[in-house]
Amino acid sequence: MSVRYVLIYIHNVRGRIDVDQEQYVLMEIFAQRLRERAEQLDISNAEAARRCELEERRYAHYVAGRREPDLSTLVKIATVLGTTPNWLLGLDVAGSKATVRSGLTDRLANAAREMSDRELKLFVVQAEAVARAREV
Repeated sequence: MSVRYVLIYIHNVRGRIDVDQEQYVLMEIFAQRLRERAEQLDISNAEAARRCELEERRYAHYVAGRREPDLSTLVKIATVLGTTPNWLLGLDVAGSKATVRSGLTDRLANAAREMSDRELKLFVVQAEAVARAREV
């Protein structure tokens, strides 16, 4: 199922504007959210593409709003970027305001996903030591 089919369903539920216009608006939101999320995670589009296991050019088309991903690609991108398909499509605005702390937490979680088990264990020990030192 492609994003287009999801958009048609949305159109039928809302019944406000035609499918082409709504698709354009949603793809613009999607492109903006991809850029916003990469910025929050402090990664480049090339790095986001690599993490999503997509060709850089293909991902760049999504970021520019020139192409739409199929549903499985949308879910994969959302998962890798640590968010939801609904947020990427602008359908879920709850919690969309990022704070400095939430951005840093997201970056931390994203970095942890890229680590080996050994590296992650060492990282957790270091983070716990920093937290304990603050308590003293």
